Amino acid sequence: MKVFADLHLHSKYSRGCSKNLDLENLVKFAKLKGLKLLITGDFTHPSWFKEIREKLEERDGIYKLKNSTEDIYFLIGGELSSIFSRKNKVYRIHYLLIFPNFSTAERFNKKLALYSNLASDGRPTLGLDVIEVLKIALDIYDKTIFIPAHIWTPWYSLYGSNSGFDSIYEAFNDFVNYVSAIETGLSSDPNLNWRLPELDNISIVSFSDAHSPYTYRIGREATLFELEKISFKNIYQALKNPDEKNKILMTIEFFPEEGKYHYDGHRNCKIRFSPQESKEHNYICPVCQKKVTIGVLSRIEKLAKRPPGYFDPQRPPFKRTVPLAEILSQIYSLDVNSKKIDEIYLKIIKNFGAELEILSGNFDKDKMKEMFPEVLLALEKIDKGDIILDPGYDGEYGKVIIKLDKELPQEKLENKKKSLF
Repeated sequence: MKVFADLHLHSKYSRGCSKNLDLENLVKFAKLKGLKLLITGDFTHPSWFKEIREKLEERDGIYKLKNSTEDIYFLIGGELSSIFSRKNKVYRIHYLLIFPNFSTAERFNKKLALYSNLASDGRPTLGLDVIEVLKIALDIYDKTIFIPAHIWTPWYSLYGSNSGFDSIYEAFNDFVNYVSAIETGLSSDPNLNWRLPELDNISIVSFSDAHSPYTYRIGREATLFELEKISFKNIYQALKNPDEKNKILMTIEFFPEEGKYHYDGHRNCKIRFSPQESKEHNYICPVCQKKVTIGVLSRIEKLAKRPPGYFDPQRPPFKRTVPLAEILSQIYSLDVNSKKIDEIYLKIIKNFGAELEILSGNFDKDKMKEMFPEVLLALEKIDKGDIILDPGYDGEYGKVIIKLDKELPQEKLENKKKSLF
């Protein structure tokens, strides 16, 4: 069974998150996206834990929204944050913990409540060393899924330039064997992570870190699993000991340049540097004379042992793409949140299937050429790399600009708009 999964999400109880981020909306938009497996997110928050416990029911070892006819399933877990000192240095790291059921998650929450006010935020901030948190989790359930999140972003990650370690072994010592996988984050992809030999035997996954349920957020990065059936046990198997029945088939990725921290720079000063430009400026912003925020690419260049473009044929493949709503926004020159984009999006899904299937190339291309030739052209150009990449930096999203002008002159686009609207 092929299963698209997004196992890094938040809830309405996390700071900076949409108030619409609830189970019902997650199921609604997951169906459009083509996701079959989600994480509850924010399982440590008392109010959210109570809500998900009331609304989810267990079926064959997996959870499903009560009274829902959709085949969308949930694992119990979420993202945590640790800020701690080790050897006189402060580290900040985000990570995912996933438990097999409510009872083990509840036991973990009770222990964690001794160290933090879990009601203050959906993603709790702990003063505990990440290894101590992992010990608590493993003491409760020895096969807890543990995934360092968005491992390259500067401020809160495993390899972060401002708060991280230089090695996964330095971070987790003997507990590195309990790392289930690492998450690429929006500003890196598997190809970049293959450059570190120390990650060779660790699964690589991609998820959305969505702060709203809408389709241009949820599943914007996702992992495609082959599973004998959907269950915690089989996901754990696919991550730690993959076999023919349970394994990762591929990941769906942002173009890393679109992520918020791919290049170095200063957002307030509007300074953006490639790694080479940063070196030339000694990592100092020419406007404010302060150190620039070192982004993902520079950090990878510093720690990598292998050359750029290194290919690992033993690894699952990946596909860089752009969320469908963003593609439509560029084609029709409309805001991604507009009602018209939503209408076109739903029409495409109705005729061609879920978004992740379309982005993966699994749709009727002849029919698409007849109904939405400009969408087919955009998808083809993205696959060929016929795009302009405008890298993100210092918290500012980058842009993927699809080169559509020659094949689709403005007059033709205007005529297409009129026919649709």
